[in-house]
Amino acid sequence: MTAGILARWADRLPSLGPATPRLSLGEGATPLVAAPRLAAAIAPGVDLHLKFEGQNPTGSFKDRGMVLAVAKAVEAGAHAIVCASTGNTSASAAAYAARAGLQAFVLLPKGAVALGKLAQALQHGARVLAVDGNFDVALRIVQDLAARHPIALVNSVNPHRVEGQTTAAFEIVEAWGEAPDALAIPVGNAGNISAYWLGFQRAVTAGAATRTPRMLGFQAAGSAPIVRGHPIDDPHTVATAIKIGRPASWRTAVAARDESGGAIEAVSDEQILRAWSQLARLEGVFCEPASAAGVAGVAQMHARTPFAPGTRIVCVLTGHGLKDPDRAIACAPTLAEVAADITAVERALLG
Repeated sequence: MTAGILARWADRLPSLGPATPRLSLGEGATPLVAAPRLAAAIAPGVDLHLKFEGQNPTGSFKDRGMVLAVAKAVEAGAHAIVCASTGNTSASAAAYAARAGLQAFVLLPKGAVALGKLAQALQHGARVLAVDGNFDVALRIVQDLAARHPIALVNSVNPHRVEGQTTAAFEIVEAWGEAPDALAIPVGNAGNISAYWLGFQRAVTAGAATRTPRMLGFQAAGSAPIVRGHPIDDPHTVATAIKIGRPASWRTAVAARDESGGAIEAVSDEQILRAWSQLARLEGVFCEPASAAGVAGVAQMHARTPFAPGTRIVCVLTGHGLKDPDRAIACAPTLAEVAADITAVERALLG
């Protein structure tokens, strides 16, 4: 198990003090995977890599921010935490609350959370309620709840969440001794694109990098408030992790885009699912559907205006594919059945 981000990056996390418990489940140190076959298929000539955050303890990038948010809640004397979630936040909050000996309360949008994520939250002992409304409604309720009671709110409106997530940018720079030319990332509540941008800026300040990358964010077309320029009351997409109509970190995401000379665009569900399948079939990387939005976006941008040969791009894969097994099975070919006989198996497999 890794030492965890609080130990590894203490000098780059300003809010981490001597009284902050060094909580950890071994988060961080996720792989940076070269993807030459995928690059050849979607953006020939690009030096494409995948930052696979699905290798974190609960299977998503949320662990980086959650460990710091929960550690600071313990430091402040909280006995419980609360969050609204489309799934990954709830799993992470419940796990780190269990690790720290706190009670976790979770509000989920009714019928809009993948079962793999719900199972995690329940198994870790969270008290979970399904709200008859979308994520944005649930977030407003938990904000009110935290204002009325001594319960720590651990959604990305909590600045410790974003600060903890900066550590992924530090790891990319550490791997190469420099920042990439561009970073492509899914955008839902928009905290992660904001965190990476802050992380790359801090890496430059620390002397670990000499430049910052272009930040390329991608929203699902049916859930693209930043792209459209206004909130969406009824967002829809198969990529449930980014099904958010009123991003809490909207302002900082736009700043990351503008300050880096980057872009935030929309990609269709069809593009997301195609990229999701290509990741698994061409590179052996199984991520959750929302994670593939960045890959779909790179393909879209390259088709419109090709990146220069040798451009180094990192696509952030935010969660593991086992978060949403139902979607994977629904998109797979029908399982064939054969007799328990070598001849039948040969015929079925080899024709």
